[in-house]
Amino acid sequence: MKITLTGSLGNIGKPLTQLLVTAGHQVTVISSKAERITEIESLGAVAAIGTIQNVEFLTETFKDADAVYLLEAWEGIGSLFDKDIDFLAEFKKIAQNYVTAVQQSGVKKIIHLSSIGAHSDQGTGSLLVHYNVEQILQTLPDDVSIKFMRPVGFFSNMYRWLPTIQSQGKIIQSYGGDRKEPWVSPNDIAATIADEMENPFIGRTVHYIASDEVSPDEIAFALGKAIGKPDLEWKVIPGEELLDQMLSIGINEWIAKGMVAMQKAQGDGSLYEDFYASQPKFGKVKLADFAKEFAQTYNKKTN
Repeated sequence: MKITLTGSLGNIGKPLTQLLVTAGHQVTVISSKAERITEIESLGAVAAIGTIQNVEFLTETFKDADAVYLLEAWEGIGSLFDKDIDFLAEFKKIAQNYVTAVQQSGVKKIIHLSSIGAHSDQGTGSLLVHYNVEQILQTLPDDVSIKFMRPVGFFSNMYRWLPTIQSQGKIIQSYGGDRKEPWVSPNDIAATIADEMENPFIGRTVHYIASDEVSPDEIAFALGKAIGKPDLEWKVIPGEELLDQMLSIGINEWIAKGMVAMQKAQGDGSLYEDFYASQPKFGKVKLADFAKEFAQTYNKKTN
């Protein structure tokens, strides 16, 4: 099968490319950076250099594909520290670009990387962008099949906590405790998407993806043990205080407010209601596996 991937060779794109090439598919990887060509080709894929903001480029690249993998990367839109970016509007623009390119190219099989929280336009904070994108993609003609993949929070997002772990010996969030929540490894996401490329495309379907289910207390214990800080604390502060901290370092106001709202939904469990109603299976990578990777990165930054 001929498959075109957006997202370049990121945390998901690289292992996904490897899995699809190994399975015998002809893979084209879209990247905005020409310096990625050598690495893409070394994996046995074809590089297509351009941006997802360019509808003509997308249409031409999608034309010969049997299936297309779509995602909208925050990094591809701009810095979270850029106060002038309207992230809601930019995500909608990319979604509209995808709709136009899919219709003009004639591709009928789509896998879209969405997110936990895309089931609702209420109470999910900055995850609202994913709800909006799904709704726009739903406007495609009925003969276009779409698999909406909704991963939960990435293990790799925990790297954002490194500064406070190193400087204060703490993970600082606006929720915590012993309520379990799902987390996911990019490798499990890639494996799930690769598997779904082989399965029938019928209508519009939703697939939640998770690797493990752990509480904030368990995360602090596992990461602390891995980095040699058994007393690592998960400190809970009021949402207003976290918001003030993010705004003080220059984070986009909409993003900052959205992150606080998202953490509230994580803390009370409302973010995961549709996830648990779907009874998804969990992947192979567990917190203990990620903690080892986290420790390697922590030690590199500390030494």
